[in-house]
Amino acid sequence: MSNHNELRERLARIDGKGYGAYKSIAGTYEFPHFTLFIDNVQSDPFAPPSKIRVRVAQRLAGFPRELFRNRSRRVALEDYLTRQLAGAIRQAGVSPRGTGTSGLVSIDAGGQEILERTSMVVNKDYVEARLKVGLPARGRTVLGRQAITMFNELLPQLVSQTLFYKRLEQGKVKEHVKLAEDQDYLRNLLPGRKLAAFVANGSILPRESGVSDRPLKSKNVVAFRSPPELEVSFDLPNRGRVSGMGVPEGITVIVGGGYHGKSTLLRAIERGVYNHIPGDGRELVITVADAVKIRAEDGRRIEKVDISGFITDLPFGQDTIAFSSENASGSTSQAANIVEALETGTHLLLLDEDTSATNLMIRDGRMQQLVAKENEPITPFIDRVRELYEKFRVSTILVVGSSGDYFDVADRVIMMQNYIPRDVTARAKEITATLGENRQVEIKNKFKKVTARIPLKDSFRLPARGKVKARGLNHIVFGRTTIDLQYVEQLVDASQTNAIAEILKYIGKHYCNNKNRMADIIEMVLEDIDKEGLDVISPFRGQHPGDLALPRKYEIAAAINRFHQLVVRQEGT
Repeated sequence: MSNHNELRERLARIDGKGYGAYKSIAGTYEFPHFTLFIDNVQSDPFAPPSKIRVRVAQRLAGFPRELFRNRSRRVALEDYLTRQLAGAIRQAGVSPRGTGTSGLVSIDAGGQEILERTSMVVNKDYVEARLKVGLPARGRTVLGRQAITMFNELLPQLVSQTLFYKRLEQGKVKEHVKLAEDQDYLRNLLPGRKLAAFVANGSILPRESGVSDRPLKSKNVVAFRSPPELEVSFDLPNRGRVSGMGVPEGITVIVGGGYHGKSTLLRAIERGVYNHIPGDGRELVITVADAVKIRAEDGRRIEKVDISGFITDLPFGQDTIAFSSENASGSTSQAANIVEALETGTHLLLLDEDTSATNLMIRDGRMQQLVAKENEPITPFIDRVRELYEKFRVSTILVVGSSGDYFDVADRVIMMQNYIPRDVTARAKEITATLGENRQVEIKNKFKKVTARIPLKDSFRLPARGKVKARGLNHIVFGRTTIDLQYVEQLVDASQTNAIAEILKYIGKHYCNNKNRMADIIEMVLEDIDKEGLDVISPFRGQHPGDLALPRKYEIAAAINRFHQLVVRQEGT
């Protein structure tokens, strides 16, 4: 193993040489208080940045075992340290200077959610940060002196500020860790209390803007307050007793005038499947872990999904038991989204009327009279929602602004008024009783158990020289095919998309054998990750998979289902 002085000497020797000379610095270097691993050296100043790791022995880092004694705490501590290191980089004024990525130093720090990441590792032996650096160059000439400053001055400064417990604000470290533990604890309690979600009193739900997920800060922001009828309390291990609105299992309809907060509440609930950082405003908006947001998605691909519970008897005899489409309509795409979520194991569907296919959601009494049922292939969601709950224990939280017919099937009706929720269930039922039902239930057949599908191995075969790569949050390129994830609304971080891209390769290599069901394949991958860490899916395992974040199985399934190469057979066929 070399030391930091040898790295300095090597960089001095290659100063002014061609960029390829940087390849000589790959390796491991011992610094006074940490070890530097230069795992990957970029081939060109315009190529993706080089990958390095810095590792501090725990005997020097000094983080108490109490701070990472369980998964909740460990993930939160790693998240906190990553954010601190990213902040120190910003404070140091580090930015690309020179050709391409020259001078760049970065770490994958994420947004408002606390996600398990590969950018930081904390265990009983060491703390390790995984960074990207742009090796300094002018044109394609090595700037060795600037590289010495980067590695021998800037890097030790960043490590000293962020990876030693005694140098951090210890109260904030503990707050971050304990909050995440409380969030996971509360989420695990919800099913036992027969609740689908919980929104704490005092939560701040509105966001800064349509492109910012940070909390809105304004004198007009209204803090959340539960209606008395729905208020529940929990005793958390760190924060103690908290109170707020418990959304019961079953069918909950959220109503209210435009701009009164009903969609804002639903968006907070859909993000409640993740833990959030202190100060987010939604720290104690907690949703059961298997909730899935459903919407219409014109144009998406569908591969052999049984949507016959919602759509049958299409013109020209088109099959809906094994429905496929390269360009699905709003209603068929939404029906497929529901069935695919059920296939993956959800017990809570989240829907907003604004992003749903109207003809899948409802047919009112007047339309029923004009268009006879025998001429309508759709069984609307309103006629299935109770069956889904009573037969399969799948709850629904639904925002509606115009369809009062949903009062007939709702267990609970919550009205948002000036961002304050009110329980108006009794009034909604009274209106239903007074006006009577003006539509007929339209069910041709019982909703049957979802048919499992088995992906065929050739689906994941790459063409010669083909690559799999994520492009931002919303797209994955698999060979010559692009997977579009822009309408998968609970995918929140581009590093989750990076991980899904790696998982697609991992599935093809390890578990897709023309026998395993799709849901089982995804569970197998997540079990491997749980046992061996998120590094297991990376081609850089043991080195630097520093830009991956753990996705949920529902978003993994969403990517597979939108994959144009996917070929499946239904189980039993």
